[in-house]
Amino acid sequence: MYKGMIIMDGKENLIVIVGPTAVGKTAVSIDLAQKINGEIISADSMQIYKYMDIGTAKVSKEEMENIPHYMLDIVYPDEDFTVAEYKEKAEYYIHKINMSGKIPIIVGGSGLYLNSIVYELKFTRVETNEEFRKKYNQIADTYGNQYIYDELCKVDPLSAQRINPNDRKRIIRALEIFHETGKPMSYYNKDFRKEVDKYNLAMFGLTMDRRKLYPRINKRVDEMIEKGLIEEVQKLLDMGYTKDLVSMQGIGYKEIIPYLEGKIELDKAIEILKRNTRRFAKRQLTWFRRDNRIEWIDVSQFDSIDEVTEFIINSAKKIIKLDI
Repeated sequence: MYKGMIIMDGKENLIVIVGPTAVGKTAVSIDLAQKINGEIISADSMQIYKYMDIGTAKVSKEEMENIPHYMLDIVYPDEDFTVAEYKEKAEYYIHKINMSGKIPIIVGGSGLYLNSIVYELKFTRVETNEEFRKKYNQIADTYGNQYIYDELCKVDPLSAQRINPNDRKRIIRALEIFHETGKPMSYYNKDFRKEVDKYNLAMFGLTMDRRKLYPRINKRVDEMIEKGLIEEVQKLLDMGYTKDLVSMQGIGYKEIIPYLEGKIELDKAIEILKRNTRRFAKRQLTWFRRDNRIEWIDVSQFDSIDEVTEFIINSAKKIIKLDI
């Protein structure tokens, strides 16, 4: 068992594990945490939601192996949660874990969440304008999310590139910032790729050949269906969480809703879910490969999870001092 040790140079320790969905981040991170006396902070923009477990592949209590996990189940599906809020809470846990003599391990595949920690993103503190938000929500209700997204493309094309056209909440926030300040949100994130220098930071990316990853994705979707994904989505709808919510637009939910509405057959919904998940995995890899600090690990080249985590430990020790 390794024991984390605070570095007396003003910097705290941090290990980050990224990678596409279904590559095995959860299992590797838990095994690593057990070996180095670590605790895990999720960086998944869907696993923050309560009641959304199967479709998000949320780690179960049994899978956690008594390793503390943070940033799971923190908001309801109809509640707002910004990247700035993620950054604030995650940095609190990074500090708390370091102060306890342990190693924080951030694990996930949500690029903006991870970038908020490892890059110097400047989140503007522009006050909310409820009247403006109400107006644009009404516009989106009438004309659709694409209408207000097109408006964002005109006033802030750089931010529009980073925001999903269906993410109404973030589209309206970006428009609100422009309305209130006269400057686009991208103006406040000029140093979007400026690396942080406050951590002893070891970053690892798990990957494998698509010919191996895609069958794993397909199998995961089949397992989600078997575990009750359809029932989970129906329960959320029955609880009053509507399909236009950001949470319900997540992969694993938006594909099942048309089936529950009687618009498509189940086989077709599953096929679309598998396709969308494969495309999402491709986008994740594209996003993370832009960061040259990440050491990539082809997990299919190892015989066991234990070998993968030993490799990570040996590499991390070049950056983070571990008291054995």
